[in-house]
Amino acid sequence: MSDDSEKLKVRTERNPARTGLMTASADSPDEDGGLNPRDYVSSLVRGLDVLRAFNRTRRKMSLTEVAAETGNTRAGARRILLTLVHEGYAVADGKLFDLTPQVLELGFSVLSSKGAWDIARPFIDHLSDEIRESVSAAVLDKFDVVYVSGAQYHRVISVGITVGARFPAHCTATGRVLLAAQPEEMWPGILQNIPLTPMTPHTVTDRHKLRAILEETREKGWNLVDEELEIGLASIAVPLRSSQGVLVGAINVGVPTVRMSVDEIVETVLPRLLETAANISQALKR
Repeated sequence: MSDDSEKLKVRTERNPARTGLMTASADSPDEDGGLNPRDYVSSLVRGLDVLRAFNRTRRKMSLTEVAAETGNTRAGARRILLTLVHEGYAVADGKLFDLTPQVLELGFSVLSSKGAWDIARPFIDHLSDEIRESVSAAVLDKFDVVYVSGAQYHRVISVGITVGARFPAHCTATGRVLLAAQPEEMWPGILQNIPLTPMTPHTVTDRHKLRAILEETREKGWNLVDEELEIGLASIAVPLRSSQGVLVGAINVGVPTVRMSVDEIVETVLPRLLETAANISQALKR
């Protein structure tokens, strides 16, 4: 039996869910419906094992630790880690490696395909109608936020963000709640590498100050940005989690500053925004 065939046998015995994933055909699975060993990409599995190792430890790891945790050789672990760094999924900090927020896009794409935002859309529409302001939902893509759903409330002066729009995470309310929700062990890498481009004269570009903002955001559970992305625009956002506590994204209300003050946004919009996020969270478990 070949090495890959033996590894496939061991892994499928440990996890029966790995077998029977493909429909029967003449050139892929075996006759019993299992995966043909010729189609088993062991290098991909080793790469996934490395990603899962960080999820298990939730800390930075050295090359030696990664190799020991995953059963790879040092040379094999090194190739996988350097590939992850090259593709933007990991960073190297001296002798230690750490994952970047870009790994989240792997899970978000699955959530999107399963209709999480289809479930959230009626709640977003209802909130927009209730407060008569535009409401958006976003996910984190490395150091940007990408908007995946939204309801634009049309007024003389209104905020319109289209699905697929991308903005820097450091100066948006959605970006800050999503960054704050990352494991704190990832914060040094985030704060070291995130570009702090000044979008307006009010944009926070000091890394120490941004860390303090993220700490406050994590503690409060929401964030408000006042004219840091665009002059005349304030926005408030809360994280959106599944009923099991898994981070799904963030929902946001954008308000022209000529219509509502920061204090008014916190007083009138925030309670409804928190309630909407809680309702979506409950709906996602059904």
